[in-house]
Formats: sequence, C-alpha cells, structure tokens
Amino acid sequence: MSAIHLSCISPFLLLQLPNSKPIKNTRIKSSERKIEIRVCTNRTCRKQGSLDTLQVLSGIAPPFITVNSCGCLSHCGAGPNVVVLPDAVFVKHCGTATRAAEIMAFLCLGRDDVEGESRKILEALAFRKRAEDEMGNGNFSEARRLLSQAIDLKLFGGVHIMLKDRSAAELAMGNLAEALEDAKEALTIAPNYPEGYICQGDALMALDQVDAAERSYSMALELDPSIRRSKSFKARIVKLKEKLALTNLA
Repeated sequence: MSAIHLSCISPFLLLQLPNSKPIKNTRIKSSERKIEIRVCTNRTCRKQGSLDTLQVLSGIAPPFITVNSCGCLSHCGAGPNVVVLPDAVFVKHCGTATRAAEIMAFLCLGRDDVEGESRKILEALAFRKRAEDEMGNGNFSEARRLLSQAIDLKLFGGVHIMLKDRSAAELAMGNLAEALEDAKEALTIAPNYPEGYICQGDALMALDQVDAAERSYSMALELDPSIRRSKSFKARIVKLKEKLALTNLA
C-alpha cells in the first residue's frame, strides 16, 4: 500500500494538537507503523452520532488501522470528534457514515479525491448489513451472495471482516471447504484477527480436524483473552473437549 499523507487537510478540517508533528510533513507508511483512530463516545459526541461513526470506521478499517472508543477530546461543539494517532491529528464533525468513509479513504489512499472510493465503502457496508439481516433470518445463501458482492468491490479495508462473515454463511450451508477457505483468506489479510481464528476453528471442527481447531481457538484466545468470558466461546470449548475425548477413545 502506498504512503498515507495527512497533508491535504482542507477536506477534513484537521486540527493539530499541541506538540505534535506539523501536519504538512506527516507521512505514514503502513508497512512501518500502525495507526490508531480514537472516536470520542463521551456524552456530547455520543448525542451527535459518534457510536455510528465508531461502527462504520471499525467495519472498514484495514488491518494496520485500529479503531477504538475514547473519552472526551474537547472541541465538544465541533463533534463527533476523532483523533488519528500516533501523529495526534484531530478530525471534527465526523457524524455521518459518508464522513467516516471519506476520512478512512483519505488516510488509506493518501489523496483527497476519495468521493468514488467512499461511495464503494458505503455500498459494501450496505451489502454487509443486508447480509447480517439475512443471516439472522436463516437465509444463508442470500447472505453469501450479498457478502460476495461486497467483497467483489475490492475495498482497501474491511475485507477480512466480510470474508469471516461469508465463512460463517458457508458453514451454515454445509459448505465446509469453502468456509475454511474464506476463514484462511481473512487471516491472510489480517493475521492478528481473533474472530478469523474462531471462524477457522469452527470450520475445522465441522471437518473433524479437532487438533487444528484447538490450535485455532487457542490462537484466538491468545490474541484476545477477553473472549474467554464469552458464552459462545465457552460453548465452542465444551464441544471441542467432547470431540477430543471421543478422538482419544478411538
């Protein structure tokens, strides 16, 4: 991926924090360091839509960009407010999906003519949302079709999430090889993606590759120890232990 430039600041009303590098000299190469986007979810920004902003940014971020919530960033009248780290660059008035998509595209592509790319992002997110609804209704084939349309848009970010979701749809349909392939592809794009390892573990379990499934679940737990408290993860481990016990008896 090309260098990320934060020099053309006018489209996004970027504000420099004290003691940070001059924006015009800032160049971030994704291969050299990570980027974090923090979204204020304090009271005022929350009322202005920052939770939606957080959801959109999280859904379209490439693996080298992490998105987290945070407390007040000041500038409350100009919210929802976002700060891009490590260069401490503020982005204000980030209260719509379009705005969030433009900011992410600007960061990743390093140019300010991102209108076309941001439209693709919003289209992909719409496909993914419809796919989630179809999954919830048990329409797994339609969910797979919608997710494939989203993936075919070839976005710069969020593809690993869509592949993980399509893997779950394939698994629900009994397409075990395809489910495993999608999970592996998601992890190729994002090697530190805990949900990708869980999805891979699910496919391996369905294929009766129990030892490999155990390694995949263990990797997910290593990356995100908090999933240990998840009821769904606990249920997976119970099922895994049962299968391991049967394997040892055979």
